[in-house]
Amino acid sequence: MGGAAASVSARLLARVAFQPPTKPPAQVAGIPLPDSALASAAVDLARSACPPFLFNHCMRTYLFGALLAERDAIPYDHEMIFIAASLHDLGLTRKYASATQPFEMDGADAARAFLASRGVSDARAELVWNAVAMHASVLVDHQPPQVALVGDGAGADVFGSELSTLPPERVRAALAAFPRLSFNTEFRDLLVDHCHRKPFAQHGTWLEGFCRQHNPAVQYPDLEARLLHARVGE
Repeated sequence: MGGAAASVSARLLARVAFQPPTKPPAQVAGIPLPDSALASAAVDLARSACPPFLFNHCMRTYLFGALLAERDAIPYDHEMIFIAASLHDLGLTRKYASATQPFEMDGADAARAFLASRGVSDARAELVWNAVAMHASVLVDHQPPQVALVGDGAGADVFGSELSTLPPERVRAALAAFPRLSFNTEFRDLLVDHCHRKPFAQHGTWLEGFCRQHNPAVQYPDLEARLLHARVGE
């Protein structure tokens, strides 16, 4: 069997072999996982909406964000940040994708709707919305530190950002509890699918260049042309 075919087969076997646990462990890497009725409902939603590789990424996002918060002594609402991490990539799934919004905002809207339906206060729901909507944005630097934990955790898991600053044994424990399941290639394929379905949705975001690369025939807005050809009061 060729190398590429073997790689695809391994990925398919990993999908079949791994099923996320019905209930996450009480703690992983020394980090307690919230198990309130609300947190459990968020986990159920994430598990039902996301393929296993993406669900595991969401769990690792919380764990790595929590480890970074511990390192930097950042106080945070454990339940709400856990829910935000659990639901932060819902916008990449077809069920929760809008026609035109960036996936980050779709995920934030879905998370807020989930919380509103369960009577969560506006202030706590806004915390979750901000943490999800800005998890890949530099604007998060202008928010309270806890809002950045979802993006920091996701960055650690996707790109390895600051992962080397965390205790290796705790990182290994997170990876053992929630395996990567060929995350790099699976997530890349998910982003490509997102860009094909919604080629303009990420205009002005961190994914714009990636979407341009994977949609070479699509004519994207030209900011310079718009500026030079604008007719306002002329």
